[in-house]
Amino acid sequence: MTQRSWGRFAWHYVEMVIAMFVGMFVLGFLFDAVGLGLSYDRDPEPAYLLMAFDMSVGMAVWMRFRGHGWAGTLEMCAAMFVPVVPLFPLLWLGVVDGMGLMMAAHVAMFPLMLLVMLRRRDEYAHAH
Repeated sequence: MTQRSWGRFAWHYVEMVIAMFVGMFVLGFLFDAVGLGLSYDRDPEPAYLLMAFDMSVGMAVWMRFRGHGWAGTLEMCAAMFVPVVPLFPLLWLGVVDGMGLMMAAHVAMFPLMLLVMLRRRDEYAHAH
């Protein structure tokens, strides 16, 4: 890839992070406003899954708007959910609490998103 392609690739990563957080904050606010907000202390599993859904919606909307296909979009959304595969058992065993689960999952999401993008680097390195 050329330096310009790597620049597009990096910018796309930034766009995905922004879209992820926009989805998380906007949908989280709406769920809270209608009384459907969940607590990481009381309900860590559904709270995390709802947050991952919110982030996935934000990313999926932006990716589809930018012309990405469903396969790449769904792979990127999966990066929001995959971190809980090893983390939920740690939660159930008392190794991490709800907030620790949320923090660890967020830390894991970023390299997972990068791996998804590297898998399809030609798609992410070109202008849409």
